[in-house]
Amino acid sequence: MTGIGDDPFIAAVKPLVDAMGGEMVAPDEAGPDDVVLSWEGADVVAVRLPQLADSLDHILAALERKQGKPLADLDRKSKQEVVRALEARGAFSVRHGVETVASALGVSRFTVYNYLNREKEA
Repeated sequence: MTGIGDDPFIAAVKPLVDAMGGEMVAPDEAGPDDVVLSWEGADVVAVRLPQLADSLDHILAALERKQGKPLADLDRKSKQEVVRALEARGAFSVRHGVETVASALGVSRFTVYNYLNREKEA
């Protein structure tokens, strides 16, 4: 991140920005879609949020790290839990979300839809 020093506010928000897959830039480098964060009346940092499709990839990678193995290697119950967690985060509102998740889980689109429907019926 260019033009930004070791500000404690930046250090505090960095884990959140990283978890979202965002990027921090200097406030004067902010574009129209960036979110400028201010602290005590001064602009401190701008956050460039990822596109939704990029966010889904980031979320899938984080879930894989959390599980400690590729999502495709999970058992059926764990895959269903992943689908529920992704649905709660809006993953299936992203264009090609079902296909992306199916590929990551090593299952068909039909299987992902079955997992989603099973949750609604429960």
